[in-house]
Amino acid sequence: MVKYVIEHMEEDEADSSFPHWIALEYAQMLKWAAPNQVIFSSLSPASVKSLSEQLLARGAQPESFRAETKSVLELMQLEGVPLEKVCLLDPRAKGEIAPSDGNEYEWFLFGGILGDDPPRDRTGILRAHGFPGRHLGPVQMTTDTALGVTSLCVQGGKTLSTIRFVDHPTIQFDAHEGVEMPFRYVVDDKTGEPILPEGMREHLKADMDRSMDDF
Repeated sequence: MVKYVIEHMEEDEADSSFPHWIALEYAQMLKWAAPNQVIFSSLSPASVKSLSEQLLARGAQPESFRAETKSVLELMQLEGVPLEKVCLLDPRAKGEIAPSDGNEYEWFLFGGILGDDPPRDRTGILRAHGFPGRHLGPVQMTTDTALGVTSLCVQGGKTLSTIRFVDHPTIQFDAHEGVEMPFRYVVDDKTGEPILPEGMREHLKADMDRSMDDF
């Protein structure tokens, strides 16, 4: 059983609740990872509490995740996981993710940066520690999609070439309103739609409505 580690790298106010939209993406990660566990590391104490409450309220099982204030490096030391057994998902890595990596590595590490556009290479902070790396293709993904693609490969036995993607899809709210997402998504084979976190479509619509109200 592999584990997925999200090293939280967003601005994190120590006394504030965990942002709802990020919690939606983190909840989606648990669905992609099941039955394996996701570790959210480098959180503030307030965010540990807030994120845990939001994930449990959305139906997450307590054993499906861990929310930690410790960094991934601290957790590796405490749990005896060597550097060579942790695979960093890195756009600049030479090799692409493959099904065999599920046997090669124990942890798969992601920078919790939630889809910078344009990318700022904050993954470079983790790269500097010397983790072995794999890439997921040339197009930027949100972190929940990146974890999902990794899971499809290392748990599901797929290769990148067999996964159906859509780049920069427009999420339609009705016949007249929609928003273009500047990322790559996995396509749901049943609906033909990009796979978004549950509740994200409603969040995007509400965010767009708030923006329109500002004019």
